[in-house]
Amino acid sequence: MSTLFLLLHIGFAIFALGPLTAAMMAAPRAIRGKNVPVLRNIQRTTRIYGFASLGVFVFGLILGIVLGGGLLGQWYMSASMTLFLVGIVLLFIIERDLRAAVKALESEDTGDDAQVQNGRIAAISGVLALIWLVILVLMVVF
Repeated sequence: MSTLFLLLHIGFAIFALGPLTAAMMAAPRAIRGKNVPVLRNIQRTTRIYGFASLGVFVFGLILGIVLGGGLLGQWYMSASMTLFLVGIVLLFIIERDLRAAVKALESEDTGDDAQVQNGRIAAISGVLALIWLVILVLMVVF
């Protein structure tokens, strides 16, 4: 049974976090190019894969419970779960900025070109990608 949960945990990590990170990294280019349809698609992709990424946390938590033996009490498990929750909060901020960028670029006002959201999305998505890498290192090394 633990093999099934491990496969689901790794599968969600690969097929949810990978596309999520790629979509977030593509958003600043779409904002600079003022490509609203692409930006709308990136926003929808971020929302869908953001919810799917919760599967990584859920199946990891179930895996830790099934294996038992105090695995959830280990420092690297606590650190990775905390980092993942921080990542989810950052993901909500990115999604909010994507919505604001779409709204700004769709408006008739030519003065607002969503540059504030562009910088924030670029910075936070870079930090979020680093968080995913730190979690990966914690899970592989320990």
